[in-house]
Amino acid sequence: MRKLVFALAPLVLFAASVAEARPARCVITTADDSWEGACDFQAESDGSFAISPMSGAFPGGVSDITVSITEPGVAEVRGLTSRGVNSRWGEARRDGACWVGEDFSVCAY
Repeated sequence: MRKLVFALAPLVLFAASVAEARPARCVITTADDSWEGACDFQAESDGSFAISPMSGAFPGGVSDITVSITEPGVAEVRGLTSRGVNSRWGEARRDGACWVGEDFSVCAY
């Protein structure tokens, strides 16, 4: 029994560290387009997060957006298309529930 507990411990720790997505309202604005609607919001412990639309795609055919904190109030934003293209949107600064970059904003409420 003791061996089984030790063998399962890493799995339990991994499961506890995986954040579950929750519904949110997202507003995405780019230089060319904007999108507003329901999205899945998955938070990380450091404040970073990923969002994906509950239906359709964000502007430019983007299926997932990640906001990765690099320092307090600053993040690196990337978009992933349904074709697997992972594009760097750039640096963003926090403004309330939004992260604002040079030609985009990502808001999650």
